[in-house]
Amino acid sequence: MPRTRSVPDAQVYAAIQRLLDQGGDKAVSFGSVSATTGLAPPTLVQRYGSRDGMVRAARMAYWDALDHRTADAIANTADKGPQGLLKAIGSVNPTAFAADLRDPELAHRANGWRLGVETALTLRLGGGPKARESAGLLFAAWQGQVLWAGAGEPSFRLKDAVKRLT
Repeated sequence: MPRTRSVPDAQVYAAIQRLLDQGGDKAVSFGSVSATTGLAPPTLVQRYGSRDGMVRAARMAYWDALDHRTADAIANTADKGPQGLLKAIGSVNPTAFAADLRDPELAHRANGWRLGVETALTLRLGGGPKARESAGLLFAAWQGQVLWAGAGEPSFRLKDAVKRLT
């Protein structure tokens, strides 16, 4: 009979995400995750098999949470415009994208999420080819703003982008 896990996977994934946010991919090792979670490195090896397997599991959990948060935002903001939807989705970790796009399955998850958000934006913009194009541009502007937010003042407001695209 397997032992009860003293530290749940969700807690390990959160620790890995913090390490990734603070120091990038090289900051994550069995030792650093062990120091953060209190789990012994051999326990982590037993759970995840390899360092890459551990990081990948944390990234998959990130996409699961983002998909869930996005679905909730889409459902709970049906009466709001594009800006309301994007605000409801909230912040998205831009550092996750670059590393995830190197892994085909994670890249597929990222693309599926993007298409889902763009579809919801298209519907809020009235549907049709012009709305689909505007949704793609708005998504790109939103993600650009998220990516560059740490570099200083935003150069535009999403509200202004929505006005120009509709």
